[in-house]
Amino acid sequence: MNDRIQALHGTDGSRSWFERAQNSLAGGISSSSRLTSTGPHPYPLYISSGSGSRIRDVDGNEYIDYLISYGSAILGHAPPVLTNALTQVLHNGTMFGTCNVPEVELAETICQMVPCAELVRFANSGSEAVQGAVRAARGHTGRSRILKFEGHYHGWSDTLAISNRPTEHEAGPSETPWAVAHSPGIPAGVVQDVVVCPWNDLTALRAMLDAHAGELAAVICEPIVANNACTMPQAGYLEALREECTDRRIVLIFDEVCTGFRTGPGGAQALFGVEPDLAVLSKALGGGLPIAAFAGRQEIMDALASGRVKHGGTYNASPLCATAALVTLRQLSDPAVVQRIDETGRQVMETARKAAHDQAIPCSVQGVGAMFQTVFTTDGSPTRNYRDLLHVDQARSHTFRHELLKRGVHANAFPMACWFVSAAVTDDDLAATCEAVTEAFKAL
Repeated sequence: MNDRIQALHGTDGSRSWFERAQNSLAGGISSSSRLTSTGPHPYPLYISSGSGSRIRDVDGNEYIDYLISYGSAILGHAPPVLTNALTQVLHNGTMFGTCNVPEVELAETICQMVPCAELVRFANSGSEAVQGAVRAARGHTGRSRILKFEGHYHGWSDTLAISNRPTEHEAGPSETPWAVAHSPGIPAGVVQDVVVCPWNDLTALRAMLDAHAGELAAVICEPIVANNACTMPQAGYLEALREECTDRRIVLIFDEVCTGFRTGPGGAQALFGVEPDLAVLSKALGGGLPIAAFAGRQEIMDALASGRVKHGGTYNASPLCATAALVTLRQLSDPAVVQRIDETGRQVMETARKAAHDQAIPCSVQGVGAMFQTVFTTDGSPTRNYRDLLHVDQARSHTFRHELLKRGVHANAFPMACWFVSAAVTDDDLAATCEAVTEAFKAL
């Protein structure tokens, strides 16, 4: 193993902390996604510090991090450009519950970077911003139903926590999926307001839009389905989706919580050249601090401006979080930074493809340089939609991830999620990562 990564110790400290946490935290965790993140071990890792591309756990193990707070820490951990700016805010006051200068500068920057952004509103998380965008769309159209795509994830709140991870039995017919609540506690009335459609199937989409003519306030999608192992839109699909929504006067919402600023300064809408009516932004926006936004056409956002459609939040765009976002976006406005992220990811992707080929392991490496996933499909073909993911070899994915972890590479624990690349990955980090990927495939 490359000596750029130290030999890993055990993880008894993480186990001990998890046992202690179960006495005070429900399930010992603060988010359902943190339940299993150490391969075969029945407890999560406890991370104590991070610097640049690397994180360290409570047992002293060091990892090159490709989870990076689910894509949020795009500049890496504790980058000086960010910590220096935030230190001054800590001395001046982190929030006042009033208007502040950084939020205005940040909104102006978003409007300059994001094609659809004519007006912006801030929130604290992607889930909140999705709720804001959906309310704006409903207020604008006077309709209540929302069409979403099976398997796409739009946050944990009731509004769209529908058909995120249904079993094949729960999901119903593939061309006309049933709306399935993601969790107990979501009212039936909320579920009935959501129409579910398969992704990348234009015939099914048009049939669904025809069946619900005059009912839909919005269609929402992840343009790159980060929560379906970076399933990509098929050629022409987003363009056709834009055309259908325009013709039917339906608000098109891109959930760019994961793709926003990560796939380039303008997000996926700039990458694909398809402009939605509204976009939801978070993750990379804050550089690791909690901030989100929804932005879009003035015609739709004006209802918020006038106060006719209500939206609020004590913590929205606090000076601390707005400053973090402003510093982050200024860094991501540099083409060299974006290019570095993309090229780093593409080299890891190519390494995985070569290793899969050399070991004769069917595997699709899909996504873009900044965010991607290795998917162990039956024949190595890329996934087209959620149903394809129900038939991948998830056991092999878990083994692959644990083999990486043993070699000092930390990636998402869930095969249906993806790798995220930070700007802090060095040439040495990249070499160590590629070696770990190659060796992990050999172990499979």
